[in-house]
Amino acid sequence: MNKIISIGQAAKLLGVHVQTLRNWEKSGKLKPDSISPGGTRRYNSDTIMRISGKELPQIEKDDRVTIAYARVSSQDQKEELKRQAQVLELYCAEHGYKYELITDLGSGMNYYKKGLTALISRILDDGVKRLVLTHKDRLLRFGAELIFSICEAKGVEVVIINRGEEKASFEEDFAKDVLEIITVFSARLYGSRSGKNRKIIEKLQESVK
Repeated sequence: MNKIISIGQAAKLLGVHVQTLRNWEKSGKLKPDSISPGGTRRYNSDTIMRISGKELPQIEKDDRVTIAYARVSSQDQKEELKRQAQVLELYCAEHGYKYELITDLGSGMNYYKKGLTALISRILDDGVKRLVLTHKDRLLRFGAELIFSICEAKGVEVVIINRGEEKASFEEDFAKDVLEIITVFSARLYGSRSGKNRKIIEKLQESVK
């Protein structure tokens, strides 16, 4: 019976790196049988077995869970966080997913948020089957593609419910992220306690408001 396997399982059977399969896809040597909207590659086990000359090992029962991840940048956006959580929970329930909700409070530029680090750890430990987001930027402002690449290597499906931008919250979050970047570099240039640094930050804060 045909089975659909992840890019990570296919690479393991073939004895190659996941990146090799991506290169084969680009060159047309071996294309995945399906690609999800989130970019997750899946392969037909029969095709991989024919190429590898091996038998597909018995795949154990999949007890991994779906993780629904929601994030906002600041305390004053708690209502937005609740809205995100409701959208995610409704989506997961409608699709019959066995899921857990992870929420985060912090900038999209912060790579060390408690929820994000817990999510990455779960993915690396093969405990996640699917990652569901309302928007791509809810994960990270920059660097989300790196997390998606890890998901692909680990056979984690990525589902992004809304592909468009979040107009109001996007602009507000983006302004705060830019402020954070400039604050860090200004502090490095002039010192965090310098008068020049404080004046720069005050002007930026006024502009953001």
